[in-house]
Amino acid sequence: MSLTALIDRAFTPAAESVRAGNIPGAVLGIVTADGERAVQWTGYAQIEPERELVSRETWFDLASLTKVIFTTTRILQLVEAGRIALDDPLVTVIPDLRQYDMNAAERRLTFRQCLAHQTHLPAVEPLYTYGQDPNTLRAFILQRVWQSGPPVYSDINFMLLGIAIERITGQALIDQPLPERFSFRPDPKLCAATEKDTWRGRVVRGEVHDENAFALGGASGHAGLFGTIDGVLDFAHSLLDGSALSPVSIKAIRTRESEKRTVGWEGFHPGWHGGDSCSPDTIGHTGFTGTGLWVDFERGLAWSLLTNRVHPSRHKDSGILSLRRATGDQVIALFDRTERL
Repeated sequence: MSLTALIDRAFTPAAESVRAGNIPGAVLGIVTADGERAVQWTGYAQIEPERELVSRETWFDLASLTKVIFTTTRILQLVEAGRIALDDPLVTVIPDLRQYDMNAAERRLTFRQCLAHQTHLPAVEPLYTYGQDPNTLRAFILQRVWQSGPPVYSDINFMLLGIAIERITGQALIDQPLPERFSFRPDPKLCAATEKDTWRGRVVRGEVHDENAFALGGASGHAGLFGTIDGVLDFAHSLLDGSALSPVSIKAIRTRESEKRTVGWEGFHPGWHGGDSCSPDTIGHTGFTGTGLWVDFERGLAWSLLTNRVHPSRHKDSGILSLRRATGDQVIALFDRTERL
């Protein structure tokens, strides 16, 4: 079975979800370690205010895939360049973090802890409700007395990492250089629409869906990156062939820092979003808008499912978790069958 025939069958759950009206559109891409790839798509990039078809060239708001494709990768590249070490505290580059309390817990947080979500910081905070001046909001993030709690998956961790990247490079995140087919400033006409947002009073298209990232200027360490399916597959292939990062960094993103987390990524565990057929040596991540990427190093296989499941509203059951799991199980079952032929 060719990869093209494989993806036609693996795409069945997504095509059925679009036909049922659960999601407007979907694009599935698969890539192998030797560079072979296939892409399939169906549905709409936008249904309100006008219907527009999705295509292979549609740009998606990648949401929290920003955390792994951009932020984690950039931090590890800075480690490789000797600018920082993973176990350095953030205050080595953000000395004004909680600057009015030298004993504050935030001043002891390390890059590794933030990347692996092993901090006391909360999952999320509605920062956008405090105003829309990016510099003031950054200052608020740095000086806020954050409520302490057990380690959770936290956007705040990656907001801090984004600020660290800005301090080290001297360049705002929205102006950072990016690989081809990625952007913090995409052409709205090329993008899949996300939510009809009551806060902004419009259908969001070509601007980041995440309210906090929008208020922070359009790009943050946790969200803001846009990309096409081929951009995401290019990135996945660069992890599989080792060209994106050094062997030490690749090992870091594949090694558990906790039961479910590696440096930046989530590792395979029963019941996770990538399906139960993944090898133990699989990492993945999802985005709130309906995006996802999984990399199975043991098989030399990666796949990405991009949807605009929050369009026109997040307040519905899109069935995205079951769709992601069904897609992953289909991809792997068909790939394994192909390998045995």
